[in-house]
Amino acid sequence: MIQSTQLNVLENSLDAAMLRQNVVANNISNKNTPHFKSKQVVFESLLKEALEGNSGRTLEAYRTNQRHIPFGSGLGNIPQARILTNNQTSIQNNGNNVDIDGEMSQQAKNYIWYNGLVQLTNGYFTKLKSVVEGGR
Repeated sequence: MIQSTQLNVLENSLDAAMLRQNVVANNISNKNTPHFKSKQVVFESLLKEALEGNSGRTLEAYRTNQRHIPFGSGLGNIPQARILTNNQTSIQNNGNNVDIDGEMSQQAKNYIWYNGLVQLTNGYFTKLKSVVEGGR
């Protein structure tokens, strides 16, 4: 099938958005469960670190002349989303730490982010289709 760094980043980003939606929904549904600890999905910071090359895994193309434009992936492995549990806080008297307002806000932000990723993915395949059809 079609493999590209851009498509892999989009795929992992969409997976992270879907995982975040499930985690937020789980947090909201357990807002009154005693001793429940909220969870969060971490992805964007991991992706930014990988894209900026801070992970130590960079691949740069060899240039025969310093005036040539540098290119390369700069991205080793595309990160996967991670789920972290917040054990540090307690908002309710029963030991629960779900902040319903924060969760609803996160859900709205995730909805916007997911729709943006879907538009980027659609644009990627529209361009690919145009190339295959010869620009018609």
